[in-house]
Amino acid sequence: MKLFRPVLFVSGILSFIMVGLLLVPAFFALMTDDEEYSAFFLSSGLAALAGLLFMLPSYGHRFALNARQLYLLTSLSWLSLSFYGALPLMLSHHPLSLTDAVFEAVSGITTTGSTVMSSLDALPHSILLWRSMLQWVGGLGVIGMAVSILPFLQVGGMRLFQTESSDWSEKSLPRFHAMARSLLLVYLGVTLACALSYFAAGMTLFDAINHAMTTVSTGGYATDDRSMGRFSDGILWISVVFMLIGGMPFMLYIRFLNQPNLDVFRDQQAQGFLLLVLALVGLLTLQQLLTTERQPFEVLTHAAFNIVSVITTTGYASTDYTLWGYFSISFFFIVTFIGGCSGSTSGGMKIFRFQLSWLFLRDQMNKLVHPRGIFSIRFNGKAVADDIMVSAVAFSFLFFLILALATLALAATGLDFVTALSGAATALTNVGPGLGDMIGPAGNFAAVSDIGKWILGFTMILGRLELLTVMVLLTPVFWRG
Repeated sequence: MKLFRPVLFVSGILSFIMVGLLLVPAFFALMTDDEEYSAFFLSSGLAALAGLLFMLPSYGHRFALNARQLYLLTSLSWLSLSFYGALPLMLSHHPLSLTDAVFEAVSGITTTGSTVMSSLDALPHSILLWRSMLQWVGGLGVIGMAVSILPFLQVGGMRLFQTESSDWSEKSLPRFHAMARSLLLVYLGVTLACALSYFAAGMTLFDAINHAMTTVSTGGYATDDRSMGRFSDGILWISVVFMLIGGMPFMLYIRFLNQPNLDVFRDQQAQGFLLLVLALVGLLTLQQLLTTERQPFEVLTHAAFNIVSVITTTGYASTDYTLWGYFSISFFFIVTFIGGCSGSTSGGMKIFRFQLSWLFLRDQMNKLVHPRGIFSIRFNGKAVADDIMVSAVAFSFLFFLILALATLALAATGLDFVTALSGAATALTNVGPGLGDMIGPAGNFAAVSDIGKWILGFTMILGRLELLTVMVLLTPVFWRG
C-alpha cells in the first residue's frame, strides 16, 4: 500500500481537475440550449466520486513521490484521464460504445487525432468542444511531463536540454512551481494568439477556438469531416505557423520570456527541426510541380501544410495526399516516424534522436579511420553522456519492436498489411491518419474491430509516454522494488 497510497492521492487530485474541465462544456451546453449538459454534469459527478475514493485513504498523510511511484503515476494518470474523457461520449444523446468512447478519448488525450466519429458538423457543439479540450489538456500534459517527470525518470530527451526542473526535492519546489506557471502562461498565450489569428482570417469564433486548441496541442481534431480542407489558403498558412510553434521545445519560449534574447533559439534541436521541414517541403513541392499541372502556390500550400501536419504529428489534412501518387504515399509514411522536438506537444521519435544517431554514426566512422583517436559526441556545445546514448538506442530498438508486434496484432484482427502497418505507426507516433481507404486522410477508424481499437489505444499511450515509462511497469523488477 505504501507504493499506491501517494499515487492514488495524486490521481484523486487529477480527478477533480477533470471535474472542473467537464463543467466547462456542461455550462456551455446550458447556455446554448444543448441537451448534452446532463451527460457532462453526470460525468463530472462520477469523476468527483472517483476522486474522493482515491484521496480519502491518504488524506492527512505527508509523502514524497519516489521514482517507482512516478512511473506508476504517469501511466495511471493518462489511463484515468482517458476513461473520464470517455464518460460524456458514452452518456450523450449520440452515445458511443465503451470501446469507441475510450478510443476517441485516448486519441484525444494523447493528441493522436484518430477518430471513430463521422458527420462531425451535425454533432452538438458541446461534444466537439470536449474533444478539442481533451487534446488541449493532453498537449499541456505532454509538455509538463517532458520537462518535469521524464527527465527525473531518465526517460525522454529533455535531459539533454535542461535538468533543473527534474529536481523534485523540497528546495526545488518554488522553482518548479514558477516553471509550471510560466509553461501554462505560454501555452495559454500561444493558444489565444492562434484563435485570434484564425478568427481574423475568417473562421467562426467556435471554429477558431476549437481549432486553436487542437493546433497548438498538435492534436488534429476538427469540427468537420473535411478537416482543414474547407478553409482558405490563408488559414492553412496560419495553421502551419502554429503547428510549427507547437512542435518546438516550449522551454525555449519560457527562457525567452525570462531573457528576451533571440540567442535562446540557437538550439541545435530546434534549428535541425526547422531545416528538415524546409527541406521536406521543398522536395515534395518540386516533385509535385514536375509531375502535376497544378498552380505553384497551390502545390506549395498543400505540401507545406500536410508535411508540417504529419511531422508535428498534428494529423490535419487539407486534401487526400494519398492521391498524389506512390512517391507521396511513401514520403508521408516515412515522415510519420520523425516527429517534432522533445519538450513540445508533438509525438513521434523526436528530432534529437535522429540527430544523436547521426552524431553517433559519425563518431564511429572517425574511430574506424583513427582507431587511437579520442572523440566525444557533443550536442548544443555539451558532451553527451553515455547513458543518454544508451537510452536513445534502447528507445529506438523498443520502438520498432512494438511497431512490429502492433502490426502483427492488427493484421491478426483481419486488417490488410498497409492498414495494419500504417495504423500501428500512426498510433505509436501519435500522428492520426494512416494510409489506405479505411484509415487514410479521407477515412476514419470506425470500421476497425473492437479488438483492433483496444490495440491501437494501448499503442497510442505507449507512444505518448515514451515507451519505457509504461514498459517498465511490465517488468518483474519494478514490482520487486
